[in-house]
Amino acid sequence: MDITRSSPAPLRVVAVPPEPEPVGLTALTEPADLTALSQPAPDRPSTAASTAVPEERRRSRPRDLLALVRPGQWVKNLAVVPLALLDTHPWGAADLLRTGWAVLGFTLASAVVYVVNDLADRERDRLHPVKRHRPIASGRVSPAAATVLTGLLALSLTGWAVAGPAWQWWPTALYLALSLAYSQGLKHVPLVDAFIVATGFVLRLLQGALLIGGRLSEWLALCVFSLCLMLSLGKRRHEMTAAGRAHRPALRGYTLAFLDHLVVLVAVLTAVSYVLYLRDDAALAAGASFVILLSAPCAVFGLARYLQLLLVEEGGGNPVHVLFRDRATLVNAGLWAVLVALALLTHPSG
Repeated sequence: MDITRSSPAPLRVVAVPPEPEPVGLTALTEPADLTALSQPAPDRPSTAASTAVPEERRRSRPRDLLALVRPGQWVKNLAVVPLALLDTHPWGAADLLRTGWAVLGFTLASAVVYVVNDLADRERDRLHPVKRHRPIASGRVSPAAATVLTGLLALSLTGWAVAGPAWQWWPTALYLALSLAYSQGLKHVPLVDAFIVATGFVLRLLQGALLIGGRLSEWLALCVFSLCLMLSLGKRRHEMTAAGRAHRPALRGYTLAFLDHLVVLVAVLTAVSYVLYLRDDAALAAGASFVILLSAPCAVFGLARYLQLLLVEEGGGNPVHVLFRDRATLVNAGLWAVLVALALLTHPSG
């Protein structure tokens, strides 16, 4: 039998040249690469380059989390809490360690407040010309990651309270409660918002005095309160001139003229309470009162310089930047510190 006669005829395969593939068609397979269609073909990133973006974001995450707790603001604790040492003589290693412990507690507490506040204000911060660059408002840190960070900080703060002296952590706890109430709504109440911020600095001072077992001068507490109230009101005035009233609802209860009067009034109260503290409560050596009273003009000059930056140069929105960037303020603060140190270091150790 002839096998070739029963087999089907072979099929003829005609090679048809493929149609040219549209430029960038393969990019449609991944939704994340749709933006590549808008780029010229030679500059289109490869697959390796596209995966580098998430890796870069992961590398920047620790830096963004650190920025979220605002380490630049920790100087507030270093400047306020150790003030309790002014009325404690002689100084010992135990006093310095307890002061450092108080600074650590308030640093942890303030970090919790910063993260919670940025979480609550992330939508409003996006409308602000400066605050929109904050980690949560800009999207560099997700709300979930910020929540986890808040939990870790809260656990660390709890450990700080348990490891320290019993029941001497209540100023930090009160500060945390006031600050959380501030974040949840009191910051929208005019005047109350600024007074709560200033009260937080008095609680810092009280925590330092409580841990070292010293007496807190009423004049020193009033001086710290009025000074911080002046800085808080000045910050609100700067926000009104920089971003208007839409960013912070409490600003609807202020006007520029009203804030100007308040800032000057509180500056006068700061200067008077400082002089009364020097006269009545400051722990001075015999004959050192003249030296430290020379610091009064330095204090008045510092207040006047801040008012000049705020009212004349339309600055002063960030008091920490004023302290470390303004040359006149730096020189004046250095002279004030030298005069105070001379008066304190000559105090008898017995």
